[in-house]
Amino acid sequence: MLDDFLLRAGLAGVGLSLATGPLGAFVVWRRMAYFGDATAHAAILGVALALAADLPVGFGTLAVALVMALLVSTLAARGWAMDTTLGVLAHAALALGLVAISFVPGARVDLQAYLFGDILAVSRADLGFVWGGAVAVLALLVWRWQALLTATLNTDLAHASGLNPDRERLILTLALALVVAVALKVVGALLIAALLIIPAAAARGLSRTPETMAVLATLIGAGASLGGLQMSLAWDTPAGPSIIAAAALAFALSAVFGKMRRA
Repeated sequence: MLDDFLLRAGLAGVGLSLATGPLGAFVVWRRMAYFGDATAHAAILGVALALAADLPVGFGTLAVALVMALLVSTLAARGWAMDTTLGVLAHAALALGLVAISFVPGARVDLQAYLFGDILAVSRADLGFVWGGAVAVLALLVWRWQALLTATLNTDLAHASGLNPDRERLILTLALALVVAVALKVVGALLIAALLIIPAAAARGLSRTPETMAVLATLIGAGASLGGLQMSLAWDTPAGPSIIAAAALAFALSAVFGKMRRA
């Protein structure tokens, strides 16, 4: 029988993959990897604000991630250079968060857990938060799938179909903010973007349709979560980075398989 903490960790990883799989596909298609990093880094500031206000950490990270997502979406719509803007916002938010935590009176915070995740410490309440957020994101993506896909592939086609590409981008950024808040406990701020990108990138070379890529990315993410936990248990390695390492191995295998198939 699995210990309770391992069972909760496995369920958290699988639940998170339900959201990161299809959302990661859009991140890869739209080249939003750095945006995911910026939102994840901002979540550390949310941790500090939540501790200072004596609020649940999940609430603080979600609030700040949403603010960051809305800010970046607004700046993108106004034509700001996104690479520079995201670089400034991402590192500034992370630095401010780390500094702010040190000023919270009486706060004893394991920063490594927030930076690299602590999936083995997921509680029943955390598990409910992870699955609730993941199901909400998945439902949103399923509801807006065709509109999001059309706006991603061709903005002119989206306009011709009566869609607003800016609105669809905003929906994606809000979904990404929710995933960041959900994933912070599992893989940490520094590894969230990797969990979004690597499974989707691994699925890309094996897929013929967008829907297949989203499903494969979800399965690869879930497999990486379980495989990383097994690696952590067997070799006593950090759980969060082990999950990302397992995902990277899946990407390498998919690249080799894809090359062999095309040969």
